[in-house]
Amino acid sequence: MRQALVLSNKVVAGILTETDDMHYIFKYNDEYLINPELRAISLAFPKRKEEYISDELFPFFFNMLSEGANKAIQCMTLKIDEKDSFGLLLATAKHDTIGAITIEKL
Repeated sequence: MRQALVLSNKVVAGILTETDDMHYIFKYNDEYLINPELRAISLAFPKRKEEYISDELFPFFFNMLSEGANKAIQCMTLKIDEKDSFGLLLATAKHDTIGAITIEKL
């Protein structure tokens, strides 16, 4: 099992988990949920107490990854299998992201 903190403008919004059986779970942090000034991380993830569960990496997070030649270079440099989207997300989405959302390995 691998996990990551999901931050919105450097505030912990929740935890993203890849389970051992290749399912993905996103759950909002309780403090983030109760603060009305903090917005949902995406329209695809309205604030709620229940977990979001998927059989594949959620498109919102997948779309944070590089594609094509950039992805190939990142994978070669970081020694990450090109099919390991979660691993690539953990390795690259801490700093070089577009927008307010960043990912930090737990």
